[in-house]
Amino acid sequence: MGDDGLQRATELMRARGVDERATMAFTRFYTMLEADATGHIVEDSIEPLGEVQALADLEVTAAEARKALATSVVLKLNGGLGTSMGISGAKSALSVRDGLTFLDIIARQVLAIREEHDVELPVVFMNSFRTQDETVQILAAHEGLEVEGLPLTFLQSAEPKLRADDLTPVSWPDDTELEWCPPGHGDVYIALQSSGLLDTLRERGFRHLFLSNADNLGAVCDARIPAWMASEDIPYVAEVCARTRNDRKGGHLAHRREDGRLILRDSAQVAPGEEAFFADNERHEYFHVNNLWIDLDVLATQLAERAGVLELPIIVNRKTVDPTRKDSTPVIQIESSMGTAIEVFEGSRALFVPRDRFRPVKTTNELLLVRSDLYELDAASRVVSLIDHDEPFIDLSGEFKLIDDFEARFAQGVPSIREARSLVVEGDVTFGRDVVCVGDVTVRADEPRTIPDGARLEGDV
Repeated sequence: MGDDGLQRATELMRARGVDERATMAFTRFYTMLEADATGHIVEDSIEPLGEVQALADLEVTAAEARKALATSVVLKLNGGLGTSMGISGAKSALSVRDGLTFLDIIARQVLAIREEHDVELPVVFMNSFRTQDETVQILAAHEGLEVEGLPLTFLQSAEPKLRADDLTPVSWPDDTELEWCPPGHGDVYIALQSSGLLDTLRERGFRHLFLSNADNLGAVCDARIPAWMASEDIPYVAEVCARTRNDRKGGHLAHRREDGRLILRDSAQVAPGEEAFFADNERHEYFHVNNLWIDLDVLATQLAERAGVLELPIIVNRKTVDPTRKDSTPVIQIESSMGTAIEVFEGSRALFVPRDRFRPVKTTNELLLVRSDLYELDAASRVVSLIDHDEPFIDLSGEFKLIDDFEARFAQGVPSIREARSLVVEGDVTFGRDVVCVGDVTVRADEPRTIPDGARLEGDV
């Protein structure tokens, strides 16, 4: 450990052409890691979020909305591979609904807003070195998506994965690209600078940036939010939703007792033994949607005052160098979350938004929900709910964890769950066509089993 590991890592980053600000951020995090920093936020150091402004209560005129949209930009974080679901390419290239990928749906959503409001509304995708080519290929099918003079994509940084035993850069001759990883989506602020995009957007008169994950199909640009920010001079807004039992692992906002600032605590920042506090839906009743709105002028000022590095909290991500092989070398990926920047901006606000702004696919449980008869895509490619009650709780066992296994077991389509309160599947179960689930359904199988076409499932099966 020590100077040798850091020196080797930073030399590799410079040889790869990584921006010096990203190297500085990595050096800071490495020093924290070497000092046994965990990034944990203990429960005693925070207070629950409390009452927040609701999107539904914002009063914005049509003229104010259009003016706000005309100076807004959509940025999608698109560096993820979805390795936890067994996806080797860009996760956003997955066919998620009606034969459309995440990227297809995002493109259609943006084009629909432009047509409805007669605004330019650029969209840009921050890709990792692993998602760039596939993303560009898919987006090319959407004519007119790229705005003249602005890039459609830009690349985030890369950093070496570190051996967990001595913090030196890992070696993996089987696939040398696996020696590298993107440094979490907190890198977006550095990447905006190093790409030149931040300066270009401000020079073109754009004021507000809407950031969200590419795998959240509910994250559609809503003009009321930048209009509110402009009217009340708000530098940063984080969207939050009411927690359900499907959201207990989602990060949440809280007030830091030390100074009252809003902070974000993700699951990786929970101290050992405090998981119950983190999952307490009554104490922390909202979860952080990771839909963020930032005043570009204030961001530029903050970056200038901090030598281009916002000094976000560290996230220590422990994995194996080949995420598909648990017997490969244990590594640490040093990461940061873009949402933790909320503590940097004085006057940051939380905004309570309806559930339709959060339609993510992090697991096959959520993929089943999005593909189900609970939702449809409207004419503007928005994911529209067809129910007036909470979505059911879904818990699929390990046999469904990887996308290929999921697709094989639902080859005839996912079951109807509009009348279900929950669906729990334990074991190797294949579902036939037009299966209907009603109430609380639990399917258990000690050996491979098939649910016949047209079956109606209730209770324990």
